[in-house]
Amino acid sequence: MAKYLVIVESPTKVKTIKKFLGSNYEVAASNGHVRDLPKSQMGVDIEHDYEPKYITIRGKGDILAALRKSAKKADKVYLATDPDREGEAISWHLSIALKLEPKKMYRITFNEITKNAVKDSLKHARDIDMNLVDAQQARRVLDRIVGYKISPLLWAKVKRGLSAGRVQSVALRMIADREEEISAFIPEEYWTLEADFSVEGEKKPLRAKFYGKSGQKLSISSKEEAETIMDSLKGESFQVVDVKKGERTKKAPLPFTTSTLQQEASKVLNFSTQKTMRIAQQLYEGIDVKGNGTVGLITYLRTDSTRISEEADSMARSYIASHYGEHYAASHPEEKKSGKRIQDAHEAIRPSDISRTPVEMKESLTRDQFRLYQLIWKRFTASRMENARYETTQVKIGAGEYLFTVAASKLAFDGFMSVYVQEGEEKEESNLLLKGLDTDSRLSLKEFLPEQHFTQPPAHFTEAALVKAMEEQGIGRPSTYAPTITTIIARRYVAKENKNLYMTELGEVVNSIMKQSFPSIVDVNFTAYLEALLDKVEEGTVNWKTVIRNFYPDLEELIEKAEKELEHVKIEDEVTDVICDKCGRNMVVKYGPHGKFLACPGFPDCKNTKPYLEKIGVACPKCGKDIVIRKTKKGRRYYGCEDNPECDYMSWQKPSGKLCPKCGYMLVEKGNKLVCSGEACTYVEEKAK
Repeated sequence: MAKYLVIVESPTKVKTIKKFLGSNYEVAASNGHVRDLPKSQMGVDIEHDYEPKYITIRGKGDILAALRKSAKKADKVYLATDPDREGEAISWHLSIALKLEPKKMYRITFNEITKNAVKDSLKHARDIDMNLVDAQQARRVLDRIVGYKISPLLWAKVKRGLSAGRVQSVALRMIADREEEISAFIPEEYWTLEADFSVEGEKKPLRAKFYGKSGQKLSISSKEEAETIMDSLKGESFQVVDVKKGERTKKAPLPFTTSTLQQEASKVLNFSTQKTMRIAQQLYEGIDVKGNGTVGLITYLRTDSTRISEEADSMARSYIASHYGEHYAASHPEEKKSGKRIQDAHEAIRPSDISRTPVEMKESLTRDQFRLYQLIWKRFTASRMENARYETTQVKIGAGEYLFTVAASKLAFDGFMSVYVQEGEEKEESNLLLKGLDTDSRLSLKEFLPEQHFTQPPAHFTEAALVKAMEEQGIGRPSTYAPTITTIIARRYVAKENKNLYMTELGEVVNSIMKQSFPSIVDVNFTAYLEALLDKVEEGTVNWKTVIRNFYPDLEELIEKAEKELEHVKIEDEVTDVICDKCGRNMVVKYGPHGKFLACPGFPDCKNTKPYLEKIGVACPKCGKDIVIRKTKKGRRYYGCEDNPECDYMSWQKPSGKLCPKCGYMLVEKGNKLVCSGEACTYVEEKAK
């Protein structure tokens, strides 16, 4: 019979860890948190020094009963929840819910689910770290107070079901501020001037950029200025006045943190932050690898450190030396200077074993798991490799007082780029025309190429850009980026279109109320300051209740003031051209638990509702009526005629509205191509960007 009980959070980890520990150990899962603040009330006793009132989470009774039974039989109970504040708090809640005796209870953590890491953690068992628990409690209580005190105010002033959150409100404000910047932006004109020169013995012209006058850089702000420069250069002779050869290096990237993984997965794989975290969790907890059983492929996914263990570093160097050559392994990998906010409790995200290459793992992984694992593997491998080196040539071409420049670089040593080229970076090629040029080489001007440009407004936030901005401002932590963004999208404060995040009317109203009535809650610096205080709680230098005691009275005062001052804000429903067949009014779009639906504005006198069929702006090829987005019973999306069931047209792919020039069937969208939907036709064309 098992003598020892190991409790983990996720059932997926159970079989992975059981395999490492053998028959003396029973491994069971708590399925995440077992106790929390109640949903029906705030659950924080303001009168008694902000004491949280924890209850058992509904549905966890059977799990706790089974764990209690196993814990009674065991000689030792190891609490092996995740290695962060949240995990520490779950262990603490388990110790109370299971009434564990301190003398037989041990806390263990591992950064990766491998045999060595799990067995080593048993040798370093410790007590529960109450500083970590208190940091989590402080965050939970702060978030609960803000949510439960401000949300009812939004219900009264706007509409029921809205919520305010300590971090989500700041993220919303950041998006709103960016939208304001964009709408207030006035483009400014500027010009660039290039020139094509003939090089003796070469057919291809050499293109150079205008640099400036008398050695000083000069910007061109109008067509007149560009024409003045071109007129001044008429009849001038052009010659090379300087050729500078040199070398530059491109630094190997740092391994991934939670934030940089979310950003890169968004850019390269088009994953949302939520999807990235979900797949990374699967890779961390364990994948069935053919011939090896269940294996944890990556280290812990919530981290803001770029540190790598000595063992992993030395394994990586050996692997790189044997597979790429000794000169590819970095002598001293770059380390990020540890910022004040970095916890450094964990390593960076890396493969648990570098020798498990993505190609070898491909058969055992789903397409998305493979793509994310490959990204992590390549980034980590690249981080242990030498920098890339380029040979550079810079040529200055003079005519009168004016200068043109042309530069080129040639990859001399690819280093880390043999494994990993970041999005938007290509291996640069040398301009061969520069080879034969030296000082005093004469060139003849073929033509000027002036071009008008306008400055661009700041880009809309994408999920990746918002995560980067939140990290830079010190708002939230690795575990909170994805849930924060998911929440503001789910609440319909923000709409996501083609990766970009846009404010909705509802979001604008909520943000405006928060800015007007709770300026400190949505203040970026104040939120960052609170996060820094929570870090001090974790370090044991600040008592967690002190943070709450200082925060609550000011909030209470703001709420009382807001209740008196706030005007009643009305969100107008979107009116449609669909007429209510019961009372003749124009129906409006409402939001329900399953998305949009049509309702009569005459409620409660008229309670008529209809499904909302969203048109895609394409006519049905069979009957000419509108094609709408529909869903199957299981929620899968397809495109069908609004006149269904009279018209049976349907397509799983989005119809484009264009007909096939070969056979006349509808062309449908597939990725960046338009494909004929006719079964026997193979016509394909590029989709217009």
